Amino acid sequence: MSAHVFTYGTLLFAEVMEAVAGARHASVPARLDGWERVCVRGAVYPGAREAASASIDGVLWLDVDDDALTRLDRFEGESYQRRVLRVAAAEGARSAQVYVVPPAYAHLLDDTPWDVERFRREHLARYLEHCRTGEAAEVF
Repeated sequence: MSAHVFTYGTLLFAEVMEAVAGARHASVPARLDGWERVCVRGAVYPGAREAASASIDGVLWLDVDDDALTRLDRFEGESYQRRVLRVAAAEGARSAQVYVVPPAYAHLLDDTPWDVERFRREHLARYLEHCRTGEAAEVF
């Protein structure tokens, strides 16, 4: 069995997704409406929380198998919850697995929007090394 997975943070980068999921997956650009992407306090990666008038641009990874989903669950940890949400893509709306921050962990988020390009410039290379060696993302 497989599912589509919408990503909006470090897993936007194909090399990070491959290192974490253990496989390459086809992808398309997508958007998640009704959610915002903000910084996680003290970390280089973001979290998503509900926000009625917001939207998040991201990547929809197609046909992610159960083994890869298990690896993604482990990577995301307990401070993220995998939910099935509707995302918009060029081919139309689709259901996707999305890792969001549940209300019990909302205190970990601040109001600063997460900057994809800043992450790429300042943190991607080091972050990717940690992903490839299996170290937890929390080291950041």
